[in-house]
Amino acid sequence: MSKDTVVSDIIGKKIFFLYPSVAVQNKIIAELAQQEYEVYVIKDKDALRRKLKKYPDSVVFVDINEEMAEKDWEPWITGIMTDPATEKVSVGIVTPNDDELIKRKYLMSVKVPCGYTVLKFDLEKAVTHIFEILQSINAKGRRKYIRATMDRDSNTTINLPYHGQFINGLVKDISVVGFSCILDGDPDITKNALIKDIQVKLQSFLLKVEGIVFGSRIDGKEKVYVFLFSQRINPDVRIKIRKYIQNNLQLKMDAEMAVKEARKS
Repeated sequence: MSKDTVVSDIIGKKIFFLYPSVAVQNKIIAELAQQEYEVYVIKDKDALRRKLKKYPDSVVFVDINEEMAEKDWEPWITGIMTDPATEKVSVGIVTPNDDELIKRKYLMSVKVPCGYTVLKFDLEKAVTHIFEILQSINAKGRRKYIRATMDRDSNTTINLPYHGQFINGLVKDISVVGFSCILDGDPDITKNALIKDIQVKLQSFLLKVEGIVFGSRIDGKEKVYVFLFSQRINPDVRIKIRKYIQNNLQLKMDAEMAVKEARKS
């Protein structure tokens, strides 16, 4: 078993949708993000092919109706599957193209491991099919929740009441289970304290939550507090957190690809 496979078994696989339609982005990708899959929208096949060498245990779903003719997609896909640097990538087709001969070719001749999903007006069947595919290849690994990390982002802040005053701080990372943060002035909040009326700002999302102090740690010269959300967290808050995490990861992947492109130019 390769090192990459061991890592993906633990933290899960990256799932790339190459040239997805708006409907796929709004329905399928949004559903996957809400189910804690690490999913990305990619609109540059060449940049993705290079990036797959860094993430060789990923999943790629291609829409063969987009960007170029189907006959040109076949060598691109077989190239991914036969290149020693990317042969472990799991490729699938997600497309409105329901031509039976083309479907049979990719399933029986090309043998894409993640199947051929035909998109109809009702996308529910497609969502179910893709979920089944991802479960069959253990795309989540052992990880239960995706976490977004921030690098002192002034737009990801926290405000909480403690001992009669309001304390501000910066969020360091977040998942639907909880978050870590740095608080101004180190208020020395005790472990297991229940803090109500916490306001967490994640870019455009403003969340009102309550959390229990799980503990704290020293990171360099700063004290980092770890909060777990209480069981009374609103389901809509979880939805917003997952949306933020997906956007956060997408922006980082976009930046990563842009850096690569800049180095090539």
